Amino acid sequence: EVFMNLSRINGNSYYIPGSTNIGVFLFKDKYTLLIDSGESNQDARKIQENLMTNNLNIKYIINTHSHIDHCGGNVYLKESYPGSLFYSSPNTQLFVENAFLFPLYLYAGNPPEQLKQGFVRKKKITVDEIVNEGNVKINDEKFEIINLDGHAPGQIGIGTRDCTFYLGDALFSKENISKYSFPFLFDIAEQYKTLDKILLLDYDYFVLGHSTQIYKRNEIKQLVAYNRSNLDKHLDICLELLEQPHSREELLEEIIILLDLSPDVKEYFFLYFTLGSMLSYLKIKNLVEDQLESGRIYYYRKN
Repeated sequence: EVFMNLSRINGNSYYIPGSTNIGVFLFKDKYTLLIDSGESNQDARKIQENLMTNNLNIKYIINTHSHIDHCGGNVYLKESYPGSLFYSSPNTQLFVENAFLFPLYLYAGNPPEQLKQGFVRKKKITVDEIVNEGNVKINDEKFEIINLDGHAPGQIGIGTRDCTFYLGDALFSKENISKYSFPFLFDIAEQYKTLDKILLLDYDYFVLGHSTQIYKRNEIKQLVAYNRSNLDKHLDICLELLEQPHSREELLEEIIILLDLSPDVKEYFFLYFTLGSMLSYLKIKNLVEDQLESGRIYYYRKN
């Protein structure tokens, strides 16, 4: 994984481009606030080297959400900077401090080893400070915290006084959607609310967790529309297929064939998880019913 150099967005707001973009806010005292920590010790070391080259020190780390590609460098950074402080939302704290919960909720039971791999680490991390929606003060600077649920429970975005907003994985880039059209989502209703919220954010620059560009206000509006239509499309596919009753597995099988996906076992569970979230959402919307028959739950479209 090659991280590029520290790039200025506006004022004291920077980022380090990589497979997960790392937000960096520079304080007057040369300390920095990191937004996310990458996927691994290796990622965290690259971030550290990058900042050391620029004579900067890490003191504060905030995780936008609890997925491993956004908090996997936490332990390394904590060990390298013992005085550093970690911030997150309450739900992110729960998952960051108890990494086994992620594969557990992917699998809905004690997960097999191949699902634990990459998610469950031997060393634990504790979150020092909980942040809630609203303004928060870190090192005498004010940041705006916005709840952006949907992709992960407790996901937040962070806004700086430089009119720069770090979105975590609340939005996916067009390149990302063309690669993984079926988005990984925990709560569909919340994701739609998040898309509405992003349109109201009063910022000029937007940083996505995974993208090769920084978005301006008008570009982010277009990207919200693109994410929304992609989500609509997948829900419509489900509804069309559910003209005939399907079990969740049968439905996923048809979607994989239809969208020409070739998941490995881990990716299969990501798809299975999102499909479950979609079925729950369609049930809430009263568009789908389910019925238990001959030892299997079937879902079908309501007429």
